[in-house]
Amino acid sequence: MKKKKPVNYIDNKTFLSYLIQYRDKCSKAESEDKPKPQVTEQIGMCIFQIAERLATKPNFSGYMFKEEMISDGIENAVDAVLKFNPEKSQNPFAYFTQIIWYAFIRRIEKEKKQLYTKKKYYDNQYINRELVDYSLCGRDGAVDPNYIQNDYMEDLQKKYESA
Repeated sequence: MKKKKPVNYIDNKTFLSYLIQYRDKCSKAESEDKPKPQVTEQIGMCIFQIAERLATKPNFSGYMFKEEMISDGIENAVDAVLKFNPEKSQNPFAYFTQIIWYAFIRRIEKEKKQLYTKKKYYDNQYINRELVDYSLCGRDGAVDPNYIQNDYMEDLQKKYESA
């Protein structure tokens, strides 16, 4: 039985030709003192497909802010379109996948930091409210031992307090 050749969602050679054509248009516009042309729809679709597919990987699939990750990845990749040098590499798929990957990582770190800030705020509100309630009720002011804090938040707290 003959094995089927896998069908890739992006053809690397075609993507490379789109990038070379766009680079030529940009250099021509620069030599004529015209504004840089807009990134072509074909390049945009390739970048979009890379970001969408990368977001389905198990590393990134469980996050609530997946759309923001994809948006950040697309934005960073579009910024780097002219930085891709076809003379150094003939693999634009790997180049843009790496850019989008790191954009995803940066978004995750940013969201974790925001989550940590929210946690500290709510902890502060919880403790202040409990202390006020206890002082009004005449209690000793101790924090409720049933207040649950999961390991994820403890790890974040250790990370940001040690930095």
